[in-house]
Amino acid sequence: MTSSKGFFSHFDDVWMLDGVRTPMVDYCGALGHISPTDLGIKAARAVLARSGVPGGHIGAVIAGNMAPGDFDQFFLPRHIGLYAGVPVEVPALMAQRICGTGFELFRQAGESIQSGACEAALVVGTESMTRNPIAAFSHRTGFKLGAPVDFKDYMWEALKDPAAGINMIQTAENLAKKYSISREQVDEFASASFAKAVAAQQAGFHAGEIVPVITEKFELEGYQSRGIKLQGKITEVAQDTHARISPADVLAKLRSVYEGGVQTGGNSAALVDAAAAAVVASGRYAKTHGKKPMARVVAAAVVGVPPEIMGIGPAPAIRLLLERAGLRLDQIGRFEINEAQGAQTLAVGRELGLDLSLLNVNGGAIALGHPLATTGVRLTITLARELQRANKRWGIASACIGGGQGIALLLENPESAT
Repeated sequence: MTSSKGFFSHFDDVWMLDGVRTPMVDYCGALGHISPTDLGIKAARAVLARSGVPGGHIGAVIAGNMAPGDFDQFFLPRHIGLYAGVPVEVPALMAQRICGTGFELFRQAGESIQSGACEAALVVGTESMTRNPIAAFSHRTGFKLGAPVDFKDYMWEALKDPAAGINMIQTAENLAKKYSISREQVDEFASASFAKAVAAQQAGFHAGEIVPVITEKFELEGYQSRGIKLQGKITEVAQDTHARISPADVLAKLRSVYEGGVQTGGNSAALVDAAAAAVVASGRYAKTHGKKPMARVVAAAVVGVPPEIMGIGPAPAIRLLLERAGLRLDQIGRFEINEAQGAQTLAVGRELGLDLSLLNVNGGAIALGHPLATTGVRLTITLARELQRANKRWGIASACIGGGQGIALLLENPESAT
């Protein structure tokens, strides 16, 4: 697949000062009853505190959330900004690019800073997969006698692409056929993702980007209180819950979603609830205020691909990114590519000729989870930290996008020349 046409944005002097996330907790688990707005506020407050950037210095709030987790979703970006301490005069925006939403937040923040619209931006991705509603869109005109009530599972239905007439798992199956990827290879890839995630968790790597979730109130003078209340005897949620040792021979016993297919519940991205936030700023702001950035946000690329093989999206997005940034694939020290499905990620690797030893070295979404709008922010934070840990200069984070898109973000570690 050759480089696609698409968006390319290059940023001359845009930096991620810091980033933090909540634990990623299994669907219907300890975070399942919490509004994505409140998860987002938690992450936003934590990153402002960790970075030492006062809320009053933030000039733009850009938040992402896919599925409504409550009836006040329309206000989610605004409430995140206000309850995080950003001045009332500062506007807030909701951005949505499905699984690429978290990366889109960085792209828009970079463009806002580069244009001079602001010096520092707060980006927040937040998602409650648990609170995806059981919904109906046909009730406004009333019910007819004997007609179907038409309630459906929002999350399950959203996995279907009506243009292609298939769901996201089937797009991965299409790629498995196209690239001759076997069930055994997908299970081995998934097992490795779990093993890397467990090792990184035991080594304390993931803890370095996690803020524990506790019961607390979010006060805003003159307005209603918000907050988080953990249920039962739980007093703190401090680590990811899905990672576990999963040998390939155990994964092989799971039934495939489609008969004869390669994808199962064990080698696809886990369903989790989480939020992540970062502060993005100009170099001038960082220098003036004595901030040591985590990474430079160098460039972003977004492309379109056929909906029926949407999972290949990272490949042309990465190609476009490298081509326009003037870099080669072998100059990139680390890759974080969202593991929507095992076959999909392997297909991207084969299309690019990627050295898989550089990919998702601390585990991927199969082991850790894919909370839609949160994922891109989480991957970017993880990549920045891994570049520092490994003393690598360049890194790329990327994701496929339902409907047929791909997005990729290029980071530079300012402390490394390798």
